[in-house]
Amino acid sequence: MTYTQSLIDDFSEKDKAPHIAASVDMLDTGIDVPEVVNLVFFKVVRSKTKFWQMVGRGTRLCPDLFGPDEDKDEFVIFDFCQNLEFFNENPNFTDGVGSKPISERLFTTRVELIDAAQEDDNPHEDLVRSIKQRLQDEVAGMPLDNFIVRAKRRSVERFQKPDSWSDLTLEARMALTDDVAGLPSAFEDGALPAKQFDLLCLNSQLRLLQNDGGFSVLQQRIIRFASALEELENVPLVAKELELILDLQSDAFWEAVTVESLESVRKRLRGLAELIKPKERKIVITDFIDEIDEGTNIVMPDIGSGVDKARFKMKVRKFVEAHRDHITLNKVKFGQQLTKQDLDELSAILVSEGVTDQKTLKNLDDNGGLGPFLRSLIGLDRAAAKDAFGGFTTLHRLSADQTEFLDLIIDSLTEGGIVEPAAFYESPFTDIDDQGIAGVFSREQAKTIVAIVRTLNESAAA
Repeated sequence: MTYTQSLIDDFSEKDKAPHIAASVDMLDTGIDVPEVVNLVFFKVVRSKTKFWQMVGRGTRLCPDLFGPDEDKDEFVIFDFCQNLEFFNENPNFTDGVGSKPISERLFTTRVELIDAAQEDDNPHEDLVRSIKQRLQDEVAGMPLDNFIVRAKRRSVERFQKPDSWSDLTLEARMALTDDVAGLPSAFEDGALPAKQFDLLCLNSQLRLLQNDGGFSVLQQRIIRFASALEELENVPLVAKELELILDLQSDAFWEAVTVESLESVRKRLRGLAELIKPKERKIVITDFIDEIDEGTNIVMPDIGSGVDKARFKMKVRKFVEAHRDHITLNKVKFGQQLTKQDLDELSAILVSEGVTDQKTLKNLDDNGGLGPFLRSLIGLDRAAAKDAFGGFTTLHRLSADQTEFLDLIIDSLTEGGIVEPAAFYESPFTDIDDQGIAGVFSREQAKTIVAIVRTLNESAAA
């Protein structure tokens, strides 16, 4: 659809049509429309990650949705394909290993092509320069405030600087393929058929440089592509490139083929790829009448994941907004130690206002407690987080990496409220140093930092 993004933008505005969106693989991530209160699942989904992302489209808070002081406090899922039943019966179901998205494969293949072109006897300088610019444009379009990009922020910021592309060492290429490839980008790269043709041509160029026997298979696919375009010679856009299309089907072209000539083919014909229609299948006409049985309510019993948790979080967020000046909630936000009396009083209010019940509170107690749960929703005040490290930063003269590491801890505490020290050995902390905190601070310094973080975490528990 030509105006997909425009339609998404219009759908995101509550007073602007359309008010109903039907899509395939577009509303699971990246679209945040708080007014959504009805979700219809009309597709079998067996990816747990995708399923909960789809559910997440309904969990956004929306004040005054139904009138003054009538906030959104629930949403409805109409599931016609028994996805809820499946994940209810298979709570430990794990996603299989699927193929990587085409955008990630394109990015990775371009990085590999740069390496192969630079290693060739002919340096292919113009081609390498063009590919680098293409990749740089894609990285430049990666929004640093996106939560997916934020996890790889260090690498993204590095390659958003033009001088980082002048000499792509092995380490740089690994950082691009491991950290940057596949991240969301605002860069427009055309329709899916064009991307698929790009990938075909890029892989052909790579196999040609590597003298790989697999080149002949890709060659035949390009020839079939050209043959399919020739059948559309009456289309003006195709007629304009007919000479090249016929050349591609000749032996002479392939006897003198180069990576540069394939690059020219890719650029000139990629825009025509969507004109080729899939081969028609025999249409089977049926006269069955769909029967929709009476619906049943499906409840996901585990508060640890799913619809119940999403609805519960929504209610608690609404409660927090309405009681933001409550002394206990302030203590949670500013990292002050909670007492059992604080949590008992807060629990009583939550129950009396219908936000939760004793059973749910008991489940929370068995999974960390109400205090840490609230901290995870509210976050930690940034000034409070910085103050907690005030003594440490005064005592030690920090390097640039150490300052960045501490800032990342403070960012994580501000956003998520609680950070487990084990995370200091994982991304995004390992983006600063492969060894995480151990590679940035001395043993004693690391112990001090971990102690500060644990004190902040424990302050949310009585």
